[in-house]
Amino acid sequence: MRTITKCLNVKSTRAPEFVDITELVGAAVGESEVDSGIAVVFSRHTTAAIKINENEPLLIKDMEHFLSTLAPQDSYYGHNDFTIRTVHMHEDECPNGHAHCQHLTLGNSEMIPIVDGELALGNWQRVFLVELDIPKNREVLVQVMGE
Repeated sequence: MRTITKCLNVKSTRAPEFVDITELVGAAVGESEVDSGIAVVFSRHTTAAIKINENEPLLIKDMEHFLSTLAPQDSYYGHNDFTIRTVHMHEDECPNGHAHCQHLTLGNSEMIPIVDGELALGNWQRVFLVELDIPKNREVLVQVMGE
């Protein structure tokens, strides 16, 4: 069995935002030359998730609205109260408690079967990096395992 890991750099432009990374993940699988196996797609962040869903514009707006309703940015989060918070602080810290709470419902990774050297996604399925924080560069690991 072979294991290949590739780091994808993805830039978001707003939050929430569903960035379709299906083609990038598919290219990583193609480069791996694995014919049969699994691709794990993993976000290296606690405020950016990986999800599989449909890339339909109205649905994307609905999902972004759902996340904003679930944990609104303007609610109170102790994580954002820099007068009392003392852990994991850094110079350019931003108030992002809402993004961490939204992330709880989404998660960091998806596993996708590889069949005949390609992602075995359903007809409408796409792989998304879901930005929940401020726009920034994100790292997504694609680990391909198989024969």
